[in-house]
Order: sequence, then structure tokens, then C-alpha cells
Amino acid sequence: MQLPFRRSRQTLQALEALLDVQAEWVHGYALSQQTSLASGTLYPILQRLAGAKWLDTKWAESETPGRPPRHLYRLNAVGARLAREYVDAETPPARVRSLKLAAAQ
Repeated sequence: MQLPFRRSRQTLQALEALLDVQAEWVHGYALSQQTSLASGTLYPILQRLAGAKWLDTKWAESETPGRPPRHLYRLNAVGARLAREYVDAETPPARVRSLKLAAAQ
């Protein structure tokens, strides 16, 4: 599959997390907690996915008064299909090895 971005372990982690909550809106902080990706890694991935039209995005007011709005993300129908293809294209040994490496860091 030809991707509009570079294939990486971090992109795989982000896509797996988005597939876990596929139809739900989720903010970047929740994704960073789920994936253990730093914001400097995660947010550029989310921007690339949104630019490639895999994600729908929107701003939502914070539930806590005085806090700034949050940027929310979710896979759209095309993005969910392509994300599933991307994740499935990874060979199981490579995925297990990369997840073990991520856990060891």
C-alpha cells in the first residue's frame, strides 16, 4: 500500500489506538497516554493523518472552566479502512518486536 507518510512504529501505535476507539472523538492527550508517545511525536503524526484525510478533527470546549478548547480526532470511514490495511500489513513478528522495544524504552 502506498502511504502519504513514512511507515513507522510510532504511526502504527497511533493508528492502533485510533482503531481501538474508532468512532469516538478522542483528544491528543488521551492518545499520548494510551500509546506512551511524546507530544512532539504524536501531534505531527495526527497532523499528517488529518492532512491525508484519514482523520476528522474538531475543536471542543473544555469541561473545566478556564481551560482552553481541545482538539479532537477520530478516524473517518476511509481512514478506518486504510488504517486497518496499514496495521494488517505489518507482519506479526515485526509488530511484536516493535511493541517489545517500545515497552523496554
